[in-house]
Amino acid sequence: MVFEYDILVIGAGHAGCEAAAAAANLGKKTCLVTIDMNKIAQMSCNPAIGGIAKGQIVREIDALGGYTGIITDKASIQFRMLNRSKGPAMWSPRAQCDRMKFSQYWREALENIPNLHIWQDMATQLIVENGKAVGVKTQTGAEFRSVCTIITAGTFLNGLMHIGKVQIEGGRVAEPAAKQLTESITKHGITAGRMKTGTPVRLDKRSIDMTLVEIQEGDNDFHSFSYTGTKRNLKQLPCWGCYTNPEVHKILRDSLDDSPLYNGQIQSIGPRYCPSIETKIVTFAERDRHLLFLEPEGETTQEIYVNGFSSSLPMEAQLTALQKIPALRNAVAYRPGYAIEYDYFDPTQLSHTLESKIVENLYFAGQVNGTTGYEEAAGQGLIAGINAALKTDGKEDFVLRRNEAYIGVLIDDLVTKGVDEPYRMFTSRAEYRILLRSDNADTRLTEKSYRIGLATKERYERLQQKREKIEALKQFIENFSIKANLINEGLVALGTTPLTRGCKLSAIIERPQVTIETIAVYIQALKRELEKLGNDRDEIVEAAEIEIKYSGYIEREKELAEKMMRLENIRIKDKFNYNGIESLSTEARQKLTAINPETLAQASRIPGVSPSDINVLLVLARK
Repeated sequence: MVFEYDILVIGAGHAGCEAAAAAANLGKKTCLVTIDMNKIAQMSCNPAIGGIAKGQIVREIDALGGYTGIITDKASIQFRMLNRSKGPAMWSPRAQCDRMKFSQYWREALENIPNLHIWQDMATQLIVENGKAVGVKTQTGAEFRSVCTIITAGTFLNGLMHIGKVQIEGGRVAEPAAKQLTESITKHGITAGRMKTGTPVRLDKRSIDMTLVEIQEGDNDFHSFSYTGTKRNLKQLPCWGCYTNPEVHKILRDSLDDSPLYNGQIQSIGPRYCPSIETKIVTFAERDRHLLFLEPEGETTQEIYVNGFSSSLPMEAQLTALQKIPALRNAVAYRPGYAIEYDYFDPTQLSHTLESKIVENLYFAGQVNGTTGYEEAAGQGLIAGINAALKTDGKEDFVLRRNEAYIGVLIDDLVTKGVDEPYRMFTSRAEYRILLRSDNADTRLTEKSYRIGLATKERYERLQQKREKIEALKQFIENFSIKANLINEGLVALGTTPLTRGCKLSAIIERPQVTIETIAVYIQALKRELEKLGNDRDEIVEAAEIEIKYSGYIEREKELAEKMMRLENIRIKDKFNYNGIESLSTEARQKLTAINPETLAQASRIPGVSPSDINVLLVLARK
């Protein structure tokens, strides 16, 4: 039987869900193919969303009209804003979620989007005709035809799980691997490789001595992931911390001969920034303890995720080692940790829209592009879904630049630099991170999404109101003059130097010891301005304060971004035969030929392309 669609999405993980939702909400008849409808948006590893830089990506997804932020807020059982001791460029939201409710809320959202259908089956063959992807065939014999196809298969492509010497084919515990699909893709010239990730043991909370762990409470303020005002209605729970010890390390070390990571059983590359516990004790042999976080997996369930103890060691070694931790001496496991190897595709063979440069109308998003993390996957899925939908209408590509979004940084890194290990986003990867803060994702992106028809009118109007309120508050603060004798008592109380003469209120707000809210206690006119803000007061005040306090840094980064934009505007794709330009270095010729960058700025970010190579291309481009 043959089914006809505009957009076909293979895989219902975090990338697939965002891709399918975006395409359908842009009016395209869309089908999401998944092996198991009960595992839609499954949190395969950590039951959490966000974290350093990842939280910014989720806020960007929400600002663009995606769903991850809304569903995270609904399923949240603990929320924290990380890095509050640092500047706002580093603030990153993170939430523990109820794993089952997260998946449930995603499925409910998808099943109620017009134009979106779900089909439970396994895709086994990509159909390519005349160099274009035109659909897939499935395990049940169904054939799906589409204008564009998006591959978001996560860790399922030829997935192989390792628990000591035990090897189990699968894409996730108790779920089958996707066979044949990789081979049907690579035969068209697309390069594939193997990567590895892992997950820790899950414990029964009732078997843990909670008197011997450190409690970690969440935040209870106005911050959230979604700009829509979605509330956290589930019971808020703490997390807990404990430490490994030398006894634990000895058991683990004695078991290394049975470790797939160290006995040659696993050949592929794992994530550098999320190492297994056996990698930690080898790499940091001088340390006699490592911090473990015990994280709840549900509001009412007992399952505990042992963050920091990812392992592929034999299950006996895992459990015996954990039981040497005093709080876990009677620990009972639901299942052991395991490593998983899976196929990914070289992302340098993609354009910034995430469309393949080799097979037209074929898009890739998520871990199949060599990334790790739900957030990176969801961001890619959203962009792939948007661009596939736009392409069916012959519309202009939707691409985010590095100075516009962390998602732009992520995709540019992937398609320009490629990956030699699972890619994880950090704030340090973004050269314009003061511009890409978690508080301003909507002001950066919602209008762009509204123009292409994804962000709703309600979102856009909410943004306009927010902008007006922020600007009005800033104008008041920048224009309001304050006399020294009327404010000095307050300044002393706040631990800052009193004034010798009057000044604008903005000069006082710029002081690190002063906030808008704390100084408003001493300035009635400011207090009245804040009272006008209503329910959005906290959000508006924070945004205005950041823009006032960091205005110098923000303006400087804008200037740097504008300078780089000059190179971004010089398009060089398909304009040069790089192998024929002898003044380029040999490495530059090879890299430029392989990647065929869109712009001179992208060329400048390719590893192996030097500033002198860029100068050569600049001269040639001007000619």
